[in-house]
Amino acid sequence: MRAQSSAIAPDSTVLSPGSRGLAWGLLGVAGFSLTVPLTRIAVENGAMSPLFVGAGRAVVAAVLAAAALALTRQRLPRGRHWGRIAVVAGGVVVGFPMLTSYALTTAQAGHSAMVIAILPAATAVVAVLRARERPPVRFWVAAAAGSVAVIVFTSAGNGGVGGFGGADLLLLGAVATAAVGYAEGGLLAREIGAWQTISWALIVASPLMVLLAALSLAEGPPHGSAAQWASFVYLGIVSMFLGFFAWYRGLAIGPISRVGQVQLTQPVMTICWAALLVGESPTWEVVAGGAVVVMCAGTAVRVRRT
Repeated sequence: MRAQSSAIAPDSTVLSPGSRGLAWGLLGVAGFSLTVPLTRIAVENGAMSPLFVGAGRAVVAAVLAAAALALTRQRLPRGRHWGRIAVVAGGVVVGFPMLTSYALTTAQAGHSAMVIAILPAATAVVAVLRARERPPVRFWVAAAAGSVAVIVFTSAGNGGVGGFGGADLLLLGAVATAAVGYAEGGLLAREIGAWQTISWALIVASPLMVLLAALSLAEGPPHGSAAQWASFVYLGIVSMFLGFFAWYRGLAIGPISRVGQVQLTQPVMTICWAALLVGESPTWEVVAGGAVVVMCAGTAVRVRRT
C-alpha cells in the first residue's frame, strides 16, 4: 500500500506521524463516502434484497481477503488476537453493512449520511474507554459540536425530532457497532497490520455471511440493473475491503480519537455523491449542516493530545 512518490504517499517523510495518520484516514473516508448512496442504489425498488447486499458484499470481500492472505503467506494471528478480530468482524463486517442495508430501503442517502455523521464522536468515546486515550477538553467540544450539528440539521430537515423513525434506529445501531469495530480495529492494526486486520475479520465472519447470502438467494435471485450490480461490486471491493486498508492504517498511526474525527467530513462527501448518483437535491439544512461539520472536523483534528 506504500506509494513510491513522496508527493502523494500518505507515509511520505515530509509528513509528521500525526499528519500521516490523518492522510491515511482521509483516503479511507473518501472510499467509504460512496457506500451509502451506492447501497441505496443497490436496494432500490427491491432489485436486491438488503440481506443479499449486506451479506453478499462481505462474501466478495472475504474471497479477496483470503487470496491476499494466501499470496503474501501471512501467519495465523496469535490466540489472544482471535477474540479481538471477532469484535472487529461483528462491528464492521456484520453489524454496519447489514443495518445500513435495511435502513436504506426506506431512508434517503443524504439523511442517512447525516445520522451516520455521529460515528466519529462514538468512535472517540470507545477509543477513550478501550485505548485509554485522553484528548483535551477542546477536542470534546469540537467533537460534540459536530455531532450536535448533524443531529439538529437532520432533524430540521425531517420535521423536527419526531422525524426520526425506524430507519434512524437502524442507522444508530450501525453507528454503535461500527464505532466498536473501528476502535478495536485501529488498536489491533498496530499489532498485526492494517490490511491484515480487516482480512482476518472477513475470514472470521465468512461462514455466517455465506449462510446469510445463501438464504437471501433462496428467497429469490437478485435482478439488478448494470448500475446496481456495479454498486454491489464497489461495496464488496472498496467499501468492505480496500477502504479499510487506508482507514485502519490511519487509526493505527493514531491517535484513534483524533484520526476518527476526519470521518466528520464523510457526510459532506456522501451528500455530494447522493446528489450526483441518486438525484437527491441537498436542502438548506444539509448545506448549512455540512459547513458546520467541516469546521468542527477541522478544529478537532488540529487539537493535540495532552
